[in-house]
Amino acid sequence: MFILRKIYCRVFQTVFRAALPFLPYRKPKILPSVADIAKVCQKKKISRVMIVTDKGIRRLGLTDFLERTLTEHKISYCIYSRTVANPTIWNVEEARRMYLQHGAQAIIAFGGGSSMDCAKAARARIVKPRQSVSQMKGLLKIHKKLPLLIAVPTTAGTGSETTLAAVITDSKKRHKYPINDFSLIPHYAVLDYHETLGLPADLTATTGMDALTHAVEAYIGRSTTRETRKMAETAVCLIARYLKAAYENGQDKRARRGMLRASYYAGAAFTKSYVGYVHAVAHSLGGQYKIPHGLANAVTLPVVLRLYGPACEKRLARLARKTGIADDHVEDRTAARDLIGWIQGLNDQMGIPRHFPQIRAKDIPTMARHADREGNPLYPVPMLLDRKGLEQIYHQLKGE
Repeated sequence: MFILRKIYCRVFQTVFRAALPFLPYRKPKILPSVADIAKVCQKKKISRVMIVTDKGIRRLGLTDFLERTLTEHKISYCIYSRTVANPTIWNVEEARRMYLQHGAQAIIAFGGGSSMDCAKAARARIVKPRQSVSQMKGLLKIHKKLPLLIAVPTTAGTGSETTLAAVITDSKKRHKYPINDFSLIPHYAVLDYHETLGLPADLTATTGMDALTHAVEAYIGRSTTRETRKMAETAVCLIARYLKAAYENGQDKRARRGMLRASYYAGAAFTKSYVGYVHAVAHSLGGQYKIPHGLANAVTLPVVLRLYGPACEKRLARLARKTGIADDHVEDRTAARDLIGWIQGLNDQMGIPRHFPQIRAKDIPTMARHADREGNPLYPVPMLLDRKGLEQIYHQLKGE
């Protein structure tokens, strides 16, 4: 990377880190049950809401209990259920129109990260009708108070119930990008493990690895704090203990509860300390090939960690020892290698592939350009990469 650009990236990241204590971060209030949602709405004098979810969630009847509870409390609702796996600008605009037509006063995001991202972006468009979704791309472009958002995760991985980010896809340009603003953080997060029971094994695996990616990238970046390191360590410990159990038995209540906590802690950690090139690459893969985000992160994580090499060796080693993945007495290089091996082993044991053979060589420069624009200078990564460096990742992911 050109020396002046490196200096610019590191200065930007240093200034941003110095500003962290003064920024308006907040954690959503936790509700233990879906049954509590109606009580919150009544307390806040909200009588009309919109539920944002997807067709799969509706088909499984997962929103039925919420709908009955709202009806019993005389709260009118409409349901937007056309959210796709990588939510598009079209999804956001359609949800916004439904919200306005219904005269809703709040949004309940019910599902995985896609439903939450769609709901977050729709809220922003509701209060800023003259600003397009693409104009909100990047950092702190909203600056307004948004309608109440209650997030109900049905997967344990995205951490979207805690974060300030919404990731949206421009389907025309095949480009996926994040919108980041403190006002996007949900007001309430419903951590009800009942909503995750029976989640299919493949989704359990990829969303769990998504949470692991959040924790690891937050931990090894250059904007960590004592608080975010502790949350990341807690998340990794919980994932090490419960992910395989949840994968092997979708009805394991203890494992489901543990993974919901892991997702929450990982999301809270990266909300403050940010992620890195794993996410930048995963977003471009989602935009170009519609690869689900959790799957893209899972496959990309060990590739990027190996590429970082000594730049993140000490931090990976510390995380490995703190979480019991490596012995206390081993040297940093061995402990870091143990952690990466453990991550790759989890992928292999849960049937997650090592490569994406559908990657086309002609697409790699474009995806690397998108990843470069997303990651530099925003992400406080252990080692800075330019487009050429990022292209290496895609070639490895392709299996070359």
